[in-house]
Amino acid sequence: MSNLDDLIKVKFVDRGDLGRIAFVTFNNPKKRNALGLAGKQRFVDIMAELKHDDTLRILVLTGAGDKAFVGGSNLDEMRHYDPMQGERSSTLTHYACDSIRTFPVPVIARINGHCFGSGMEIAAAADMRVGADHGKYGMPETRFGIPSGMEACLLPRLIGWGRTVELVLTGDHITAGQAHNYGYLQKIVSFAELDKAVEEWIDSLLLCGPNAVRVQKALINNWERMAFTDAAKVGIQAIAGCYSTGEPRTLMTAFVDRNK
Repeated sequence: MSNLDDLIKVKFVDRGDLGRIAFVTFNNPKKRNALGLAGKQRFVDIMAELKHDDTLRILVLTGAGDKAFVGGSNLDEMRHYDPMQGERSSTLTHYACDSIRTFPVPVIARINGHCFGSGMEIAAAADMRVGADHGKYGMPETRFGIPSGMEACLLPRLIGWGRTVELVLTGDHITAGQAHNYGYLQKIVSFAELDKAVEEWIDSLLLCGPNAVRVQKALINNWERMAFTDAAKVGIQAIAGCYSTGEPRTLMTAFVDRNK
């Protein structure tokens, strides 16, 4: 697939006064949506553009077809890398994942099939993950002569240290059911139910204050890097700042009036 614009597809769904939802699709199904250098760079560029869209409420990531979310990086390309290209590819994987983690609104990973290597890292960087029950998951890098790096470091927080070590050392695959039991997936459904499961999250998020959700997403990132006391203090200031917007008064008043 030579056209860069075709590697990653972006679609917007307008919810009127509630704002817009962006759907970003990895679109290379013939190669199980594997990402080469061009695809990774295109994704990073798209995310850099989207983060400035103040009308966005939610971003959904998915893969084309029903075979794979992202089947890892492009091995046909990677096998010819020299050290400099290997570094660039890995750096772009990190940039891709970091753009998801730091995205200002919630990111949902709609995992439509197999999810390996950089795909598992990309989904791990999302806020919520729902997977089709036929998918398989794994970090197979050691079987191809390299370690799992970059955002593989997120996995211990999701599935625990022991299970992460097992995955990255052995390169073994796990089923979607195991990924759900381990805590990697919040939801597991049939492929036919994927859109419904995503829509349930979208409906819940749209009930929330747009500013509050953006502030909450930023606080979640702070929780990862701050000591408990520091995180609590930042949270207090964030709450105070929300009151200056008028959003709490509007939403609380609507709730109180509705229940009188």
